[in-house]
Amino acid sequence: MRNLYKMIFSLVLMLGMCFSSLAQNTGTIEKQLTEGKWINHQDGYIPNALGASDKTVRRYKTFEFKEENHSFSMDSIKQRFTGHWTIEGNKIILKFNPKNVDRLSKNTNPNSASGPYWVTSSVLDLGTRVGHISNDVLKFGNNAEYDCVHESGAVAGLRNFWEFTGFANVTSGHLLMMLIGIFFIFLAIKYDYEPLLLIPIGTGILIGNIPMFQAVDFNLKLGIYEPGSVMSYLYSGVLQGWYPPLIFLGIGAMTDFSSLISNPRLMILGAAAQIGIFVTFLGALYLGFAPPEAGAIGIIGGADGPTAIFLSSKLANGVNVMANGVTVKNLIGPIAIAAYSYMALVPVIQPPIINLLTTKKERLIKMKPPRAVSRLEKIMFPIIALLLTAYISPTSVPLLGMLFFGNLLKESTVTARLADTASNALINIITILLGISVGASTQADVFLTKDSMLIFGLGAASFVVATAGGVIFGKIMNWVSPKDRPINPMIGASGVSAVPDSARVVQVMGLENDPTNHLLMHAMAPNVSGVIGSAVAAGILLSFLM
Repeated sequence: MRNLYKMIFSLVLMLGMCFSSLAQNTGTIEKQLTEGKWINHQDGYIPNALGASDKTVRRYKTFEFKEENHSFSMDSIKQRFTGHWTIEGNKIILKFNPKNVDRLSKNTNPNSASGPYWVTSSVLDLGTRVGHISNDVLKFGNNAEYDCVHESGAVAGLRNFWEFTGFANVTSGHLLMMLIGIFFIFLAIKYDYEPLLLIPIGTGILIGNIPMFQAVDFNLKLGIYEPGSVMSYLYSGVLQGWYPPLIFLGIGAMTDFSSLISNPRLMILGAAAQIGIFVTFLGALYLGFAPPEAGAIGIIGGADGPTAIFLSSKLANGVNVMANGVTVKNLIGPIAIAAYSYMALVPVIQPPIINLLTTKKERLIKMKPPRAVSRLEKIMFPIIALLLTAYISPTSVPLLGMLFFGNLLKESTVTARLADTASNALINIITILLGISVGASTQADVFLTKDSMLIFGLGAASFVVATAGGVIFGKIMNWVSPKDRPINPMIGASGVSAVPDSARVVQVMGLENDPTNHLLMHAMAPNVSGVIGSAVAAGILLSFLM
């Protein structure tokens, strides 16, 4: 009997020691687990709100365990997941709570006004994970990508801060785009090349390429491609195409069509310069762009930034799905930047082409002064022009309707306040918003592509072809014109719709050849008709390619 008592006593003692050791081990694991934080650093997220990247970037995941209620939190790509933990022997069991997450995906509905992406919610359940601590590392089985190292709270905070800085997220693409933005600002200030456009666009490029933490299914609401951000709201005017009509309203309120009304035959030169649009369209098709994309690229040849933005927002918006099931590329940013860049460089691009295609004798031609235009003619012109162009190309009405409306406000003389608002405050505000948002859309991972480089090459070629087409047709018109009504072929170059820069180029070149030869009023006729012609061409392309 005594031996039996000894056996029972020994068994109880051994069990007690085991339980005591287990409790002590559990307490040690619990203390180690709840002190500081556990950091995991691995490859994982795509650094673009639209997921348009084939690269992933390293991220930090941070675990923090609470002792009082056995809860834990995990910050992953700046989203917080929570749950409860328990200890069974050496095993640490993590049970995650289901979490509602917002997911971003491309909006493939061209009739939706919600922007280029859908924001949808879904429930994400990470389930249960089982791990153990070994050499101050929290290991989760054989899956090393989940393993976490032990850090103090201060070190974890510094890592979190670093992950948000531009230094941690900068790429060579960001630096290149910043140099381009600074170059635009330099051209505007140093050489006075379209400063009202290039300074907002250049600043927008800097803003859009500030390196920041971005990830698929994660939204800081800072970047232009993140729904809900201020820049995204501003960019909606580009995506939905309502900035360009307002720009045209202001242009109409500032434009005097007298030179065109007094000499309507010069409208032919404005039409002739639009050859650049269709040559560029064919070139883009040859280089492999889809027809809608080629149409949007082709409009660069019209030398009209608002028209280029309007058409690309309809045809090359990254949303429309073609008949073959392929989604068109988003080329709004490259097309807009190319169009405005070459508009600003008109004083550099056009003079060599004009000199190459004209003789000294032709450049000295003096044209007959335009006749005086009555107030009735000025009032009737926007009405008749609106109806005529609308019937030819109804899809151009958003642009030309606003252009002629603005001109009617000016010429009626009874709506001076409205004309003043459209030609000053309104167009200045829209120019600022348009320039900033277009510039910001050149985010490096979206803008720096092979397509962008091709678009810039096609844009340069289109300006050359458009200028050459206008000059050559000006020579032809001069040959067939009566001797008492000659045409200086140089004014054909102003048929590109870079108003009024291309007309100023002709004026300057005319004065260089003969200080008494003033061509500005004559050049304005094909210049303003070029605006009308490029809008009509955009409407025709939209009708065929939409």
